[in-house]
Amino acid sequence: MAEANATSVARVFRIGLLAWMGSVAMAGTAAAQDGANASEGGVIGQVFGRIEPVTEAGLHGFFQLLGNQPIAFVLLALALGTMIGRLSLKGISLGSTAGTLLVGIAISMSAEAAYDITYAIPGILSSFMLLLFMYALGLKVGPQFFSGLRKGGLAFVGIGLIVWALNWVICYYGAKLVGLAPGYATGLISGSYTITGILGVGQGALTSGAYVPPAGMTIEEVGANMAAAYAISYVLSSLGIILLIRYLPRIFGHDAAADAKLAEAAYSGGATHPVPGAPGALEMGFSPYDLRAFAVTHDSFKGRTVSQLASDFPEAPILRIVRDGEILDLSRDPTVVEADIVTVRADVHDLILKEGELIGPESDEPLARNVPMEVADVHVGSHATSGKTLSELSKDGTGGVAVQALFRGGYEIPVGPETEVRFSDVLRLTGPDAALQKAAKRLGGHTILPTFKSEVLYLALAMLIGYLVGIATITVSGIPFALGTSAGCILAGVAVSYFRSRNPEFGGPVHEGARSFLQDFGLNAFVAVLSANVGPKVISALGGDTILWLALIGVAGALIPPFIAFWVGIKLFKLNSIIADGATTGARNSTPGLNAIIEESKSSVAAVPYPVSYALTTVLALIGGYFSMIFS
Repeated sequence: MAEANATSVARVFRIGLLAWMGSVAMAGTAAAQDGANASEGGVIGQVFGRIEPVTEAGLHGFFQLLGNQPIAFVLLALALGTMIGRLSLKGISLGSTAGTLLVGIAISMSAEAAYDITYAIPGILSSFMLLLFMYALGLKVGPQFFSGLRKGGLAFVGIGLIVWALNWVICYYGAKLVGLAPGYATGLISGSYTITGILGVGQGALTSGAYVPPAGMTIEEVGANMAAAYAISYVLSSLGIILLIRYLPRIFGHDAAADAKLAEAAYSGGATHPVPGAPGALEMGFSPYDLRAFAVTHDSFKGRTVSQLASDFPEAPILRIVRDGEILDLSRDPTVVEADIVTVRADVHDLILKEGELIGPESDEPLARNVPMEVADVHVGSHATSGKTLSELSKDGTGGVAVQALFRGGYEIPVGPETEVRFSDVLRLTGPDAALQKAAKRLGGHTILPTFKSEVLYLALAMLIGYLVGIATITVSGIPFALGTSAGCILAGVAVSYFRSRNPEFGGPVHEGARSFLQDFGLNAFVAVLSANVGPKVISALGGDTILWLALIGVAGALIPPFIAFWVGIKLFKLNSIIADGATTGARNSTPGLNAIIEESKSSVAAVPYPVSYALTTVLALIGGYFSMIFS
């Protein structure tokens, strides 16, 4: 009987709980709860209130779910887009960015056309992801940016002017030639250039009265024409420019990967090592120095202290002494005795041919041979060190440390025994940690070692400064001029990496894996959000012959100017094909295009000219958009 009662009570409780949870989920409130359950109901109500119910089944329910849960849409577009982007047909592939854009637009258009579901994801998500991408890219190319300005600044400006002028002529006169209504030309310029801000200046010309619509046409109708032209040309231009930029070098018979290596060598000034703070800077790489362990048997070593041996044999410093299975503390300057096993580091040739005869037979003692090697950058902060040669510094008790590279003012300096070290130089050293710390102390600096951490504080501050610089606006004759937040953040990354190349302590550690992830994920997430919001506008613009003209003129305005500008870059300005491609995609304001050529060339050197032409054409495109509205 008791068991039956308990079952009944449990059943009633379950039914009541399910009913209560359902009402909370549907209504998003806990107002029906009272007494002791009020507090608990409020918390659960907040949780279930965030879950939008799906009322339909099948595909309708699936599209409805993606509309209610924007994060699910973004992740699905990223996953499917990356898969499609990896597919290759005769060596040609979309890449992850174009794949994500294509999948996102297909999903959003299908939802709108089939079930009248309009996706609208807050733009703050896409904007933030784009800024992360730009900052991470700036960190990558910063040390090469100023070298790029010196080497090809005029050519980058010329490419920017060609792309902007041809785009304006094609879109404005193309719309006029086929008799498109007012507003379409400005929308075509905005969409084919993928600069949404042009719509803003065009709308500003309407609302300020600078442009008055013809009789029988309202301001709202002109604005709708701009939006329709923007949507159609934006989608086609975004996909087209990614593919064009990706394969421009191949179209003109260039090997993208090979040309990228040549460009990297040219813009590095002949340096063979990455500058401080750059990706791969703290990798050990090849070294002519090696470790060997020897058992002491020769009289020249027996009975002498470590410091005496370091003075007499500086070319083969002792890093470790093992005696009776124990590691001795070298800081106590112990005396070497027979049968000790000593670990020395020197040139491989000397170790093989000389040290065995000098010390004794080689040993395979694990304790002696297992001395971890590190690579570190040290910023010279001691004036007492300035002016000394590397040969002189090697005699100052920094045994076991080898100089891998030396940088001055962000540029690599050839290294030799008589190379002078100056204040504020950066030395890249290799050796055991204890020896590195000792050398850094004598140089007046700190060791910057490889790390898997990334400093969020400096990232946030640098991006904030870049963002604020980007939104600073100057209005001239009713036209707002601004650098743009994207350009502001990439220049912030450039500045941080530039100063790190001169002082590796600046800006905190930035792990290359984290930087690379921000670059790839940031751009693709931006594209996924963008595709959700643009897709429905494409549906609304479909109809009649107008869409065909919008598609034709938009694609022509997007692709013909960069094609011609690239040709001018490699033929007239004699630019490397990857550098010309980077300047071209910057002139076209296409961040996804930049990512495409980076993927194709397997190098980020294309980003060197990108900010120069990007900043120039951003301003020119806004001016041109305003006047396209006035003239129409």
